[in-house]
Amino acid sequence: MPIENKEISLLSSGLHYDPHRFLGLHDNEIRLWRPGATFIYIEVLGQIVITQKVGDEGLFVYQAEKKITPANYRVYYENGILAHDPYTFIPTVGETDIYLFAKGCHYELYKILGAHVKVVNGISGISFAVWAPNADGVSLIADFNHFNGRFYPMRSLGVSGIWELFVPALGFGEKYKFEIRTKNRDLLVKCDPYANYAELRPKNASIVVDVESFQWKAKKKQISLNSPINIYEIHLGSWRRGNDFPNYKDVALTLSDYCVEMGFTHVELLPIMEHPLDDSWGYQVTGFFAVTSRYGTVSDFQFFVDHMHSKGIGVILDWVPAHFPVDDFALHRFDGTALYEHEDPRMGFHPHWNTAIFNYDRKEVCNFLIASALFWLEQMHIDGIRVDAVASMLYLDYGREEGAWIPNAQGGRYNLGAIEFLKHLNSIVHQRCSGSFMIAEESTAYMGVTSPDGLGFDLKWNMGWMNDTLKYFKTDPFFRKYHQNELTFSLLYAFSEKFINVLSHDEVVHGKQSILSKMPGPDWQKFASVRLFYSYKMGHPGKKLLFMGSEIGQWAEWNFRKELDWYLLQYPWHKGLQTMVREINHLYLEKSQFWEKDYDWEGYEWVDFSDSNQSVISYLRRAEGKNPLFIVHHFVPETIENYKIPLKKVKKIVEIFNSDNEKYGGSGKINRQVVLGSDFVSLLLSPLATMIFEVEF
Repeated sequence: MPIENKEISLLSSGLHYDPHRFLGLHDNEIRLWRPGATFIYIEVLGQIVITQKVGDEGLFVYQAEKKITPANYRVYYENGILAHDPYTFIPTVGETDIYLFAKGCHYELYKILGAHVKVVNGISGISFAVWAPNADGVSLIADFNHFNGRFYPMRSLGVSGIWELFVPALGFGEKYKFEIRTKNRDLLVKCDPYANYAELRPKNASIVVDVESFQWKAKKKQISLNSPINIYEIHLGSWRRGNDFPNYKDVALTLSDYCVEMGFTHVELLPIMEHPLDDSWGYQVTGFFAVTSRYGTVSDFQFFVDHMHSKGIGVILDWVPAHFPVDDFALHRFDGTALYEHEDPRMGFHPHWNTAIFNYDRKEVCNFLIASALFWLEQMHIDGIRVDAVASMLYLDYGREEGAWIPNAQGGRYNLGAIEFLKHLNSIVHQRCSGSFMIAEESTAYMGVTSPDGLGFDLKWNMGWMNDTLKYFKTDPFFRKYHQNELTFSLLYAFSEKFINVLSHDEVVHGKQSILSKMPGPDWQKFASVRLFYSYKMGHPGKKLLFMGSEIGQWAEWNFRKELDWYLLQYPWHKGLQTMVREINHLYLEKSQFWEKDYDWEGYEWVDFSDSNQSVISYLRRAEGKNPLFIVHHFVPETIENYKIPLKKVKKIVEIFNSDNEKYGGSGKINRQVVLGSDFVSLLLSPLATMIFEVEF
């Protein structure tokens, strides 16, 4: 077959891996590929001329009489735009980019792969680049070519597996996808894994947007682990909403003021990366570099972050590198093979969630995920990332029956690739993003999650504390004396990691009931127990997190389809609970004893945890140069007068907080004065209450 016929055959079958080799300008001959067209006009040296059709497949040529360069002619796209020929440009992905990507350490990969408006040889257009190493052909389909995959084949950049095409004259707002020919000759249509924006579901085309021109005004929130961290976890779509999804900007204005008023230092957003299914709450991500279009544009989200920072509120994002959904248009079997996941379902498929598991042994996959995290931290200016489902990443047998998983090379159950990925991730985040912090949702006793010599996270959710404490509070107060160890056990490991004490969304869904509804007894006891629970959380070592709605005493479980039951605040007990949360939050911010030595035994000292019969514990919280706080918790619904606690050599003691205060909805049995003995203090123990005292020794 003549060379020209071979080229035409490859083009017509969608299998040409280097269309620039044949199309474009060659020896003063212009070659265009337009299957189905009968004639094509082009502009040459300022004149409109007609090309000659060669054969029936779609090749058109024009032989210029004068010597011309790529700058001397333009072609018409299918939408009528007159522009320079895409097949005359050199690759927009450089050799250094390819080398770093293959090594898994291209930390600004989000600027290379995907779709980016660039100026090449003085000509503006969009550079499209996608990783599909096992594809036999890739075409760009977009608005400008009416999403027809026959017209614009992309160029393979060799063994890198990257396919690339620069299309002049295109700009922001262009919708696009990639049409991929597999080795089995299947035709796949995929959205861009590196896209920064997408159509509102159920549509899924990627959209070219500007992520770099936003004018940031406020600085990121710089914080250390010796500072107060009090996180308000929210689902953006259901905190407040009308009949439709709220906008990022509108939420920012009200949420920032609410956080300042309530004494929260950070918001943590359930995933706002693009996802197809509302019911997943964002945890089944298809766009790891894209803000979801449900709540507005990229610049709307950037305004959200910037405005929160202007009010002193940090922004943490939930991020999901553990798995991804198997929707046909996204990452799953992206080029017809298990590209981002493992081929063997014993490693590549998650039985609990019916999702695919990332292949952490592949450098390009790890680079994809690390670049995603850095994109949110560096480009979107967020302050921290909470990594979801870390336990499912660490263990090869997570959620699997015996025989349904593959041991590692050492014969063990640890996912060694995932462990190295997490170490690499945290190391590079700390290197490049000073002041940002990484949080692990890790539910096992894996050692060294927050150790620099371990996984390298800054903080870990304290799931053990949460489970034990919830179990204790759900117990009838009459029987709590038999369960005192569920309160005290957490102090055996409280300083083994850097913990956050969490009451998250996971505890108020799927039939688990709201926090308020979990509490036993009549309504007054339920509210008293919740006030006690939240104030107990504030006294316990560790940073703090509370899910939205818990602060107002939601009766119903969280429903992501509607806004919180704010109307409850018209009722005194609900309003009182919110008032207590606000005041103890501000007390937490004000008193460094709560947080300065969160991760050091010097900051915590037991006074008495032995009175299980009356369900009382007491301890001191300390900070440098400050009088300690003496904190007492009474977990049964009865008042005890003249209760003696062995606190010695007290010169002065003043109650500064009592969760039984009438303004919180309590009975008002507070300590207006404390009797001091030589080796004890005598208190009024309020029913189901936390009492906090400032003590001078």
